[in-house]
Amino acid sequence: QVQLVESGGGLVQAGGSLRLSCAASGRAFSSYGMGWFRQAPGKERGFVGIILTNGATYYADSVKGRLTISRDNAKNTVYLQMNSLKPEDTAVYYCAAGTDYSGSRFERYSYWGQGTQVTVSS
Repeated sequence: QVQLVESGGGLVQAGGSLRLSCAASGRAFSSYGMGWFRQAPGKERGFVGIILTNGATYYADSVKGRLTISRDNAKNTVYLQMNSLKPEDTAVYYCAAGTDYSGSRFERYSYWGQGTQVTVSS
């Protein structure tokens, strides 16, 4: 029983930055592992990263060093800071609530946001 709302997407030039936010409802936010996924047209949903309840983070190799996940439990919000963006980062970005063990498999997450579009121009 969690509602997630992503925001912060938009159009940015290659090399630029964006920060996405995922605001969660409910009173047990701090108990969830929070993942980020992305999906481009014609491609499968792909794992971006996860932040665990203790703040540890794990990322897909393709985004390490450029994208960073953080969480503010007092605000029931998870962030995805995106730097040095590339055209191949263009996708709809989704946040998802799971457990500390959900990892990179989208099947293991229980709740999903509606997504926010990120477009990186050349």
